[in-house]
Amino acid sequence: MPPPRPGTRWVTDFFSYETTKSVVVKSWVVGAVNRGVQLLILAYFIGWVFLHEKAYQVRDTVIESSVVTKVKGIGRYAGRVLDTADYVTPHQGTSVFVVVTKQILTENQAQGVCPEVRTGLGGGGQGGTSGCVPPCTPPPRLTTHSPQSEAEYRCTADRDCQGKSPTTGSGVLTGRCVPYNGTLRTCEIQGWCPPEVDTVDVPVMLEAENFTLFIKNSIRFPLFGFEKANLPPPGSGGELGRCRFHPEQQPLCPILRLGDVVRLAGQDFPTLASTGGVLGIKIGWVCDLDRAWERCLPRYSFTRLDGLARPPAPAPGYNFRHARYYRWPDGTERRTLTKAFGIRFDVLVYGNAGKFGIVPTLINTVAAFTSIGVGTVLCDIILLNFLKGAEHYKARKFEEVPEAGVPVPPTSPMACPPGALGGCSRDKQSTDSGTFSLGL
Repeated sequence: MPPPRPGTRWVTDFFSYETTKSVVVKSWVVGAVNRGVQLLILAYFIGWVFLHEKAYQVRDTVIESSVVTKVKGIGRYAGRVLDTADYVTPHQGTSVFVVVTKQILTENQAQGVCPEVRTGLGGGGQGGTSGCVPPCTPPPRLTTHSPQSEAEYRCTADRDCQGKSPTTGSGVLTGRCVPYNGTLRTCEIQGWCPPEVDTVDVPVMLEAENFTLFIKNSIRFPLFGFEKANLPPPGSGGELGRCRFHPEQQPLCPILRLGDVVRLAGQDFPTLASTGGVLGIKIGWVCDLDRAWERCLPRYSFTRLDGLARPPAPAPGYNFRHARYYRWPDGTERRTLTKAFGIRFDVLVYGNAGKFGIVPTLINTVAAFTSIGVGTVLCDIILLNFLKGAEHYKARKFEEVPEAGVPVPPTSPMACPPGALGGCSRDKQSTDSGTFSLGL
């Protein structure tokens, strides 16, 4: 058969077929690399994929959870004895709640007009009557002055209070300049009077460090219908009321001391109680359902959730305001405004469960055996490019066979090709399997 013309050679190459030919290379270097790569791949799949990651399991990452909390403890604050109803909000025992540790009260506020007091201007108690229009009570007496606040709300005439933003943090500007006391005049506002002064020093309820928190957590993995709670089962003999959580001694106790939670989150309790903050109590359920039901246990961890930026941090800590409304005997509506600082606790539940499944087992087993072929690719690269005798290997590995019926020039099977390495007597050819054995 005449050779194809150059113009049609690409057609012949396109319709060519390539198949694998087995060549056995007797080389200690290549053999060691091949077995070493295969051993590493098997070790990876057995040790990491199957044993550590449990790839033979079906996993349920959807966790259904309910959390009920209860805080207990008695504290003293500003001459009063406080119980749970006084310092915990909300009162429903949800997964997110606040323990109030410091309060700034502005009592007997009423709708009216009065001099504005900007945060940083005032720091004293009640006193003075200038500028207060009944039925409001006198505003706080100014004891310190902030240059920024004075520049904004200090005035000498009405024109100084006009052209500003119509609203302030305490009310709506009326445009009038009124005396605050005998030495200072400020812009008048309409709203709840007297305005709040939140720069006063108030005590912190440090007894909250010894309060206890009880967490009842129930979880369910719907894919497997598995249910569990963080409480000991009935009749187990555990003394639930006497235990206290400890990360090493009692890691499963659902009763936690607030001071321990703050400490395990890496925070200082007096500082956190003074400025407020947000802590996360994380309960992790990572369960292997191929094991006993009792082996599925929660793990507790703690962290601070509100980001602490580099100083000076904007709006540090955690606080909120709420008011209690009432009427005086004369029928006027009054309120007590409270700015509360506290520690907010967020109970976060996460987890997943796994159980043996035939489908993931087969998929990962096939992937393991398929990956073993990587060793063959690596060994071929070494043989074709780096070892002595690479050309001899290429001559044996790649062979072009013409179509059946096409005459081939006769060659002696035992003839040595030019430049062959070693004696031809070392090369053996099997007549039934097409496998070559090369000694390099």
